[in-house]
Amino acid sequence: MIRAGIIGGAGYTAGELVRLLLNHDGAELAFVHSSSNAGNPLTAVHAGLLGETEMCFASDYDLSSIDVLFICSAHGESRRFIESTELPPHLKIIDLAQDFRDESDGFVYGLPELNRERIAGAGRVANPGCFATAIQLALLPLAAEGLLDDEIHITAITGSTGAGVKPGATTHFSWRASNISAYKSFEHQHLIEISRNIRLLQNNFDQDINFVPLRGDFTRGIFASVYTACPLSQDEADKLYRSFYADAAFTFVSPANIDMKQVVNTNKALLHVEKHGGKLHVVSAIDNLLKGASGQAVQNMNLMFGLGERTGLKLKASAF
Repeated sequence: MIRAGIIGGAGYTAGELVRLLLNHDGAELAFVHSSSNAGNPLTAVHAGLLGETEMCFASDYDLSSIDVLFICSAHGESRRFIESTELPPHLKIIDLAQDFRDESDGFVYGLPELNRERIAGAGRVANPGCFATAIQLALLPLAAEGLLDDEIHITAITGSTGAGVKPGATTHFSWRASNISAYKSFEHQHLIEISRNIRLLQNNFDQDINFVPLRGDFTRGIFASVYTACPLSQDEADKLYRSFYADAAFTFVSPANIDMKQVVNTNKALLHVEKHGGKLHVVSAIDNLLKGASGQAVQNMNLMFGLGERTGLKLKASAF
């Protein structure tokens, strides 16, 4: 059994990670640390776990007793933790913040559809951002073939859980319900990792990536609409995408248009490709807390320990 620990256990992603690990046939959850909730039952924060566990949040932990550590702390805290902590040589680390997505300090960027073999041999993995996952999956096949020769236009909408568990002016129910708004237009932080990885596949890409993120009036999920100029026909585009993701454990190309409910509560990513004149339109959908965060983290853990990628992640969408 893989013994796992979690640092920063009070947020939405940690709650989903606990749920997945408790039901994972190859893993055992050793501790969930939270300095603000130490001694309290996990269910006092993650009420959906009632009946699943009687564990309490830990005030301290023994890193030598576990095989893998998931870091679910706020952005910036992971680097401080790594730099200030003596880490056992055997310990594998999966960071869910953005601190090491540039692959610094020995981390591998944890998008399996891009880096499966490198992740399998890694000791440290940086989990991708949620928007970055959905958008890159829409673009990777084109970049791999050197077909990105024009500006890329992206509009993507996310649920309120993407903003984290701490309530704020744009997350509380009375503002978010029956509402929609744009934010961080053309300057969202995930553009950094998107641009970096696109250029790793297509090093001559020098066009703008125009990204407008939207806040949705739902709790979880990301739905991205991506289009760019493309010389491929519809048949050629379908063949390219199906071939690129033929061996992917969770990314599927749908012949029919897709909707977000098909992926919510799963680790799946669904894509649909349509040619319109000289442009290719790609629709991408994921659950921001699973394929966009904790589910992908478990997928990476499976790869790092030689397990099947789908282990512990055979989840059904709540399609209605």
